[in-house]
Amino acid sequence: MQPLPSGPLLPNFPTMRSFHSALLLFAALIATGCANRPSPAPTSSNLAPLSSEQSKDIAIHALGLVGTPYRYGGNTLEGGFDCSGLIDYVYRTSTGARPPRTVAQLAGFGQPVGTADLQTGDLVLFGGNRPTHAGIYVGNGRFVHAPSSGGDVRMDRLDGPYWSRQQLAVRRP
Repeated sequence: MQPLPSGPLLPNFPTMRSFHSALLLFAALIATGCANRPSPAPTSSNLAPLSSEQSKDIAIHALGLVGTPYRYGGNTLEGGFDCSGLIDYVYRTSTGARPPRTVAQLAGFGQPVGTADLQTGDLVLFGGNRPTHAGIYVGNGRFVHAPSSGGDVRMDRLDGPYWSRQQLAVRRP
């Protein structure tokens, strides 16, 4: 049996200390890359105001999706919709506009509108300063939304027993 060599077994391999240093540097670089700020959500300033025809198209399109299954994170007809995915899909396919993808971002999208000035195609957001749900106003006190897991896209009334008790904000893209 040959004696074990003295000194490092693999002279070209970095020591464990330099390996750990390199690993920490790599981890720091990865963390820095993840810390980049996301690009801001689009605002209505880069969108033309909706025409009366576009507003009607949005409402008709939303109403045509009633019965589509709810799916968390969903934004396709085939896969189902969550509330912001429904809004994204309807606006994108009806007008080409890309609203923000989350309810929190929708709270800053477009211009605020008083509830007395609701128009077809406006976004209705529920939950106050930190909205948790959104839908598309389709006229006559009604809105279309994707309500919850296990449900389907449906139309509800703003003055209904549940929704009338929720804090409401309106945004017009």
